[in-house]
Amino acid sequence: MNTPGVAPVALWQQLQAVAHALAQVRRGVSGTAALAEVPQALRPGVQALLFHVLRQLGRAQALRAQLAARAPAPLPDALLCTALALAWDEVHAPYEPHTLVNQAVEAAKKTRALQGQANFLNACLRRFLRERDALVQATQHEQQAQWNHPVWWIKRLQKDHPAHWQSMLQANNQAAPMTLRVNTQRITRDALQLRWQASGIASSAVGEQGLVLGQALAVREIPGFEQGLCSVQDAAAQCAAQLLLSGLKSPSIEGLRVLDACAAPGGKTAHLLELLAPRDQVVALDIDPLRCERIDQNLQRLGLKAQVLAADAAQPQQWWDGQQFDAVLLDAPCTASGIVRRHPDVRWLRRETDVAQLARIQKNLLNTLWPLVRPGGRLLYCTCSVFKAEGDDQLKTFVGHNTDAQLLPSLGHLRPQTVHTDAGLADNLAGDHDGFYYALLEKKLAP
Repeated sequence: MNTPGVAPVALWQQLQAVAHALAQVRRGVSGTAALAEVPQALRPGVQALLFHVLRQLGRAQALRAQLAARAPAPLPDALLCTALALAWDEVHAPYEPHTLVNQAVEAAKKTRALQGQANFLNACLRRFLRERDALVQATQHEQQAQWNHPVWWIKRLQKDHPAHWQSMLQANNQAAPMTLRVNTQRITRDALQLRWQASGIASSAVGEQGLVLGQALAVREIPGFEQGLCSVQDAAAQCAAQLLLSGLKSPSIEGLRVLDACAAPGGKTAHLLELLAPRDQVVALDIDPLRCERIDQNLQRLGLKAQVLAADAAQPQQWWDGQQFDAVLLDAPCTASGIVRRHPDVRWLRRETDVAQLARIQKNLLNTLWPLVRPGGRLLYCTCSVFKAEGDDQLKTFVGHNTDAQLLPSLGHLRPQTVHTDAGLADNLAGDHDGFYYALLEKKLAP
């Protein structure tokens, strides 16, 4: 996979880089961090291939187990699984299987750490080419191979979403489109869409301010992006600011005080500011100072201002001035199980024990931030997770222990979907979006 305008790169070089990145993901490094170490000239093609591999890794690992009773060392195993993931499905393979096998062996021969395994890799992959159908059939009964997700993840979805778990897994294995949010303070959605159309860029409307590109582009190639007319944000994530602010009125002429408690990289902060009046104030927190710089950069591009603080939302005594907020957005740390379409590494990075650990953090944040909401004010709890332990179960427990919390009409669990899977189901948003959870709480006024 070569990028137009860039000198072509040999496939073996790309496979070599993909194998190194996959080995890092298996050690617990995020795909984003692993790709950051890939030379710029290689990165676009390597990312495309790595994402394909991660979406087919369950099948590839099952095939490798058929070919080699004992797993080889991490790097040769990563190269072997890379080749199998890319070659096993002839219909969707990015390259012809024999070409992939030849180039994978070439990658081994040209990598010092793999040269001693080149003959082994060649033997495994040649056998795969000879016995492909039988080997695939032998792995067909394995859940991880069939759905390309860890078995614990599949079982949790079966329990949490018994009617939809299959379509959710299918959606997770599709590449997500590029969705943007229009900055309606500066331009209408229709006007920006017409401008793009004049430049040959096709798009379709989603939600209230969203546009989905017919084909993903680098942001620098999107007319109006650098001028702050739009931002990259999934349609499900665009619901946060709309839900929190819809119908909310300031109790004073000084305007609303809004807290974005876990704000980086600033997409939801910016959306809040785009919908608020100039007199309203937004405080944006993130525990990581470097991520706070990202918030500032994004706001600067959009011509927006907020009070950005590098602080721990769970420690308000370190940053809160004692004045309660009219609205709090708590986009809590979570498993990210709803955004696997965009981050296919997540399913392989997460462990089942992470769910309970993150649920404890979410519970603590809810209990800590609730006193910061004024009577009559709101808190929107959201996660980009489809697991009920991080959504419905979390909120049922919280409301059960806080008699002053009233659950307002909310979206609840949104399931990930592409336009050709679950689009149009009554209990999901229309169109293409990631998985999310939303619960809007209002603090009851004292009797």
